[in-house]
Amino acid sequence: MGVRSIDLEVDVTEAAGLGEPAHVALTVTVPDDSGSIRTGGREPLVCFAKPGAGYSRGYYTNDLPGPGPGKGAQADWHAERDWIFVSVDHLGVGESSQHGPDALGFGPVVAASDAAEAEVLQRLAAGGLIDGLGKVEHPVKLGIGQSMGGGLTVAQQGRFHGYDGVGVLGYGVLGTLPPTAPGTPDLVLPWMPRTAVPGEAVITNGPAVEAAWAGAGVGGLAWGFHFDDVDPAVVARDMDDFPTRKGEMPPWGSATIPSPLVLWCVGPGAVLVEAAAITAPVLVAMGERDVLVDPRGEVRAYASSPSVDLYVCPRMAHMHNFAGTREEFWARIETWGEWVRAWRDARARAGAGTNGRGL
Repeated sequence: MGVRSIDLEVDVTEAAGLGEPAHVALTVTVPDDSGSIRTGGREPLVCFAKPGAGYSRGYYTNDLPGPGPGKGAQADWHAERDWIFVSVDHLGVGESSQHGPDALGFGPVVAASDAAEAEVLQRLAAGGLIDGLGKVEHPVKLGIGQSMGGGLTVAQQGRFHGYDGVGVLGYGVLGTLPPTAPGTPDLVLPWMPRTAVPGEAVITNGPAVEAAWAGAGVGGLAWGFHFDDVDPAVVARDMDDFPTRKGEMPPWGSATIPSPLVLWCVGPGAVLVEAAAITAPVLVAMGERDVLVDPRGEVRAYASSPSVDLYVCPRMAHMHNFAGTREEFWARIETWGEWVRAWRDARARAGAGTNGRGL
């Protein structure tokens, strides 16, 4: 089955509240045979996906180089299985509007994404977003995010509760730290409190950070980002001078990062309050070599969720969509998405309502 995609640019000036024009760029991918998304009378499933720091929505829309035969783009893979897959650039990332780094805190970024996604849902409900798709009025709504995108998805759901299920991919609410190769110095990520004024550059563990990065540097990230069977040339293209990549931006990269939001995301417990407020099912998924400090402890972070699943994908590092086992990872997300559908349907039959906007 083939797929079709459309690029959108949604005005989010009012939601972002930055005092200047703002927009969010998205790509909507659907199956060629759009009638198939309603097979068996099921409601369609719409998945909103957000990338990590240094990456754009191209992480989802491009067939990334990795071991084994081509698996295709993640967006296409899910659309071929009857999902509507929406890849999102955060404010300050990729083709979304750029703003001063001090302006892009959690509030404006997640509010902008929420508003842009609500607009997409409204257009889907009205019909005509993509020829032949028809009206999509009561979809199952998933939000997934990789790395920083996972942290921002948690923050968005904890504030706005727009999804029926949340997939947190390669992000630790309790703690995030890229592993380094055996026999090499450990990395230490800087911790900036969310209350800190960005211009002050308040790093609470500054001496430890300076000592660690003097020994390892950015090059120390590669072992934790890519598994051993990924072509060294691919690793080099992705990681050399990460995240600017010497100005030679691959189609999955972003030339800009909404800092200091990145630093806030890697602080221990940075979005713990929002995680605890999530009342929808959660999937915590990661590679066997990933950045979660306490993977099995992550379940405790989602104190209000009725269901928290943990999945560890073999032969996969932090950048999941480059791994030779990426199709296994996507299949786990698909299976979980169908569980969310069943959970939502059961609640509706019981008269408990559904989570989110109800669009």
